[in-house]
Amino acid sequence: MGLTMKDKKALTQELAKRYRRSDRKQKTAILDEFIKTTGYRRKYAIHLLANWGKRKTRVIDRELVSVVVGRPKKQKRVGTVTYGESVRAAVTELWKFFDYMCGKRLVVLIRMNIELLMHQPELCIDGEVKKKLMSISAATIDRILKPEREKMSLRSRSPTRPGPILKHQIPIRTFYPWDERLHGFFELDTVGHDGGSAGGECCFTLNATDVYSGSVELRALRNRGHRWVMEQVIDIRSALPFALKGVDTDNGGEFINNVLLQYCKEHQITFTRGRPYRKNDNCFVEQKNDMAVRRSVGYYRFDTEEEFVALQSVYRHLCPLLNFYYPSVRIIAKERIGSKIKKIYDEPKPPYVRLLESPKADDAIKKELKTRERKLHIMKQKRLVDLAVAELLRIYEKKKKQTLEI
Repeated sequence: MGLTMKDKKALTQELAKRYRRSDRKQKTAILDEFIKTTGYRRKYAIHLLANWGKRKTRVIDRELVSVVVGRPKKQKRVGTVTYGESVRAAVTELWKFFDYMCGKRLVVLIRMNIELLMHQPELCIDGEVKKKLMSISAATIDRILKPEREKMSLRSRSPTRPGPILKHQIPIRTFYPWDERLHGFFELDTVGHDGGSAGGECCFTLNATDVYSGSVELRALRNRGHRWVMEQVIDIRSALPFALKGVDTDNGGEFINNVLLQYCKEHQITFTRGRPYRKNDNCFVEQKNDMAVRRSVGYYRFDTEEEFVALQSVYRHLCPLLNFYYPSVRIIAKERIGSKIKKIYDEPKPPYVRLLESPKADDAIKKELKTRERKLHIMKQKRLVDLAVAELLRIYEKKKKQTLEI
């Protein structure tokens, strides 16, 4: 039984190295043995042993091409286009409409809300496009959007950056231990709207992020005084469909004060703080500072009462959109491979779905969440957010124009 093509290639690769290092007499002996073993013609055998692995220029199908001796010519892929222009246009419009989210999150949002999205004329989703969108993968969405991302790359100027992990907290006062698998434990932070100038008072945003579900509550503050922070913490606690069990903050004076500490004592709320100058200790809320706040209202300076009211309106419409419709991902495991860390994420899900699937959320909480969800519509909610943001920017531009005239 003769050699297989795989065996012949392996033999050629091995003998070619010896053949090139040998003198004339040794080359003749190697060549004779090679021809006897493989059955190749002498001239072809000499060509293989002398040029194996080298790049040569050849004329193939009347075209001058560069090939590597011993490697098969790459065949051009011939096939039908699965996702045509109509699907690409729909994906691009959805990506722009829903705030440029990544493919892994966008594909979940599309599949969960495809019936509602079909009835929006500006998205141009018919029955055939719907079928393709239901089967498209996150990787394909990212490939489709690659040219658009290159043209519209979003570069954050925020000094706060998402951190990789939630590290241990330094407790101020503890009534119950932190449990990241249970809803109700929030990280708190403030985001300044000073437009890059620290002089004078300006509006702030209070960001409260649930560690387990990713649910976010945003509130506008007139300034960073602990009076306004305390007022909004009470408002957030009353608006939650579940109990507020714990808060974790940085070391800012708006949080580290007797007013908030006494409030937590009275209501049996765990109060902890991160280490000074370690933003990774509050990584969940830092990530939402960028994704929820900066991407929605930008980096402008808001310092008037009219802007404060408009900012409140934005968050009143934005929070339900983020909590009921926008998928998010969570790190569930980490594995160190040499000097690198491999992070494993769970499936992207909206905070609403995470809470419904949580075995620790009782029926009353789930019933309340479903009642709230029935009153919402993803497209209407997104349009309300866009209108509120447009009004905020209109007020800002009006103020800016008046300032220049003075």
